[in-house]
Amino acid sequence: MLELLTGTGLALAAGLNAWIPLVILGGLDRFTGLVELPSGWAWLSNEWVLLVLVGLLVLEFVADKIPGIDSVNDVIQTLVRPTAGGIAFGSGVDATTVAVTDPETFFTTQQWVPVAVGVVLALGVHLAKAAARPVVNAMTAGVGAPVASAAEDAGSVAFAFAALLAPLLVLLGLVLVAVTVVMSVRRLRARKARSEHPPISN
Repeated sequence: MLELLTGTGLALAAGLNAWIPLVILGGLDRFTGLVELPSGWAWLSNEWVLLVLVGLLVLEFVADKIPGIDSVNDVIQTLVRPTAGGIAFGSGVDATTVAVTDPETFFTTQQWVPVAVGVVLALGVHLAKAAARPVVNAMTAGVGAPVASAAEDAGSVAFAFAALLAPLLVLLGLVLVAVTVVMSVRRLRARKARSEHPPISN
C-alpha cells in the first residue's frame, strides 16, 4: 500500500513538473540515506544524469513562468511529463528495471505495469495543468502565469517529498487537490457568468 502511495505521489509530482521528482529521487539516493533506489533505477543518482536533470529543471522553471511560452512548453511536455511519471512511479514501487535490454521479457512480465500506471497519472495531471494555464493567462493578462507556475512547482516538491518520506500524506494531498480543482472550476464559472451577464447600472 505504501509503495503504491509513493509511486502515485511521485507520478502526480511529475505531472506538474517532470524533473522535480526525478531530481529529488536521484539526489536523495546519492547524497542521503533517505532513499535507496532499486538497482535497475540507480542511474537516476549518477552525477551526470543529475546534472542534466537539474539543467532541464532550470529550463522548465523559467519557461513555465513566461506567458505564451508556458503554453508552448506544455505542448512539448505532453510527452515528457508522462514519461517522467512512468519512471517515477516505477522506481517508487521498486520495479526491477528501466533499462529494457530484452523488450519481450519486459512486456511478458509485470515490469511494465507500474510504468504504465505512472504514465497515466502524470498525463492526467499534465492535461489538467495545460488546459488551465491559458485560462489563467487570459483572465489575468499573463500576470497569473508565474504565480500559478510557482504554486505548481511547490505542489510538485510537496508531493515528491511526501511520497518518499510520508506516503500517507499523499492521500491528504489528493483530497486537497480535488477540493482546489472543484473550487477553481466554480470560481471560473462564476467569473465567466459575470462577464457574460454584467450587472446593469442605472
